[in-house]
Amino acid sequence: MEFVLYEQRGAVGIITINREKALNALNSAVLDELDKTLDAVNQEEVRCLILTGAGQKSFVAGADIGEMSSLTKKEGEAFGKKGNDVFRKLETFPIPVIAAINGFALGGGCEISMSCDIRICSENAVFGQPEVGLGITPGFGGTQRLARIVGVGKAKEMIYGARNIKADEAYRIGLVNNVYPIEELMPAAEKLAGIIAKNAPIAVRNSKKAINEGLDAGMDEAIVIEEKLFGDCFESHDQKEGMAAFMEKRKVEAFLNK
Repeated sequence: MEFVLYEQRGAVGIITINREKALNALNSAVLDELDKTLDAVNQEEVRCLILTGAGQKSFVAGADIGEMSSLTKKEGEAFGKKGNDVFRKLETFPIPVIAAINGFALGGGCEISMSCDIRICSENAVFGQPEVGLGITPGFGGTQRLARIVGVGKAKEMIYGARNIKADEAYRIGLVNNVYPIEELMPAAEKLAGIIAKNAPIAVRNSKKAINEGLDAGMDEAIVIEEKLFGDCFESHDQKEGMAAFMEKRKVEAFLNK
């Protein structure tokens, strides 16, 4: 891989978008490599992913404007689909994904962060959907996910006004969970990933599936989704061990993902 690095540390996988000289901007090659990287994750061993950008200045500064500037209508739609397909794969990936946002998260950078389950950022992070200032709309899910995360009014203000926000405002409106000094960001992400990885993998994955699918359903349908995924945990080794440990007042020996 030229633009996407992957490292596995125990039960945690770390994906780094590595185009530092271009502020980690997304082009077709990056999207293809990210897609292949997700396919290659060992889901038996890895229990949480961290997504970040190379360097200390930019997470992902956006999609590559140079590549987009000459696209036709048909090509523009196809490029939007390429990004949306990869981001949707990330969003629905069975394993939880933490975005460790180390700087600029603009356009496609904001959009890819919103495809992750949890977002934490550095104090120098800047978020925004600047597309209308370039004559286009957000094309990788920004019009849909931003409104769902921060509310319709704030999302429209940010998108219509092409207005960037800093880390403190991103925290205030619920776009990120926490803000850290840059040197503490990755340790914090790894600590959180480690906490998630220690819990029962089937239960964590079923919880992610229940939340994601339930948000797109009415309440009556959503609770049925939860019931099925709740029931799916039973008769597993992890459910039996977790409950036995609780009743016997001891620590869990091991969750085996089975």
